[in-house]
Amino acid sequence: MSSILSVSQLNRYISLKIGGDLKLKNVTVRGELSDFKIHYKSGHAYFSLKDENSLLKGVMFARSAGRLGFMPQSGMSVICSGSIEVYEPNGAYQIIATEMFPAGIGAKFMQLNAVKEKLSKQGIFAAERKKQLPALPKKIAAVTSLGGAALQDVINILKRRYPVGTLEVYSAQVQGEAAAATIAEALKKADASGVDVIILARGGGSFEDLMPFNTEEVALAVAACKTPVISAVGHETDTTLADYAADVRAPTPSAAAEICAPQLENMKAAVDEMLCRLNATFISDIDGRVARFAEIEKRLENSSPLKDIEKNEKVLDDTLRRLNTLYKKILNCLETRLEKKLAAFRAMDPYKVLERGYAITLKNGAAVTEVEQLSEGDEVTIRFKDFAVTAKITGCAEINEV
Repeated sequence: MSSILSVSQLNRYISLKIGGDLKLKNVTVRGELSDFKIHYKSGHAYFSLKDENSLLKGVMFARSAGRLGFMPQSGMSVICSGSIEVYEPNGAYQIIATEMFPAGIGAKFMQLNAVKEKLSKQGIFAAERKKQLPALPKKIAAVTSLGGAALQDVINILKRRYPVGTLEVYSAQVQGEAAAATIAEALKKADASGVDVIILARGGGSFEDLMPFNTEEVALAVAACKTPVISAVGHETDTTLADYAADVRAPTPSAAAEICAPQLENMKAAVDEMLCRLNATFISDIDGRVARFAEIEKRLENSSPLKDIEKNEKVLDDTLRRLNTLYKKILNCLETRLEKKLAAFRAMDPYKVLERGYAITLKNGAAVTEVEQLSEGDEVTIRFKDFAVTAKITGCAEINEV
């Protein structure tokens, strides 16, 4: 006996089975529309598709429902594209529709899906291919019809919001069999002109009217542009292959002009804000540097060798002062001792006695102190205080003391 499943487990199992079937991931169904209504809060569309034998529930979420190019009505024959999923709470399967078209254009819709799938596989719609728009474009190119309202919308917006920019217009047919070729050629010329951004624009229209922008030729021409491209084709609910291939999609031509050309007032406000922030940053940076400088200056002052030098200068001054005092003391002492020595020498000076009226006899410059130093006939010099005389010895005799 097989295991017993709960209702939730069974519905979950069926949901996984259906969800894993690749054939049900992308299905296209034709049927008569029934009970179509859009929820006023969520924006989701709920409906049924039926034929003479069966009925299929369906839902189109708000994002896809907002892109519908017509107003679906019950009883209308339509073609829906989407995936089959199970709504587990009630066990019912339904189509989650991403696109819906009146059945009258079904063949073109099928062809469009084939081209879309082909270009998608080639990476034409890949996000990594998207180029960033310039912040302040100097030259803007508009690829559109010269007589269309889309061009006038772009001109009015740029004139009001961005008068500093230059607009170059490249004429192209935006409807009819020859339109795709002229659009591709105009895109090529605009891309080679050196502009900063290209706006591909067209006003609203029916599915057939927008078909030139759903061609492989135009999608490849958009993707081949080295210049960033803003696609603004139809109304907000319209989506074309050119939109997928472009770097940025704008809901309307006016919105495209606003995207690529910022309003001068906003730019001025942004510049003022940046200047204010820059000024605040500058002041903060200066204050920080001043505080840092003061801290470093204080640290340098505390660790400066000048303090040690000043301290050592004081020690040196005290030492020099003490040395000078000691030097003077020693010098005075030596002077005193020298004076005493000189006084003693002066006292022993033989020439001092001359001042008291004595005389000194010199023989050959030496004082005669002994009689034995003289002989008869010797010449001697007798030295007095202020003069000297020469004499010849005629006789010598010793003097006996009394």
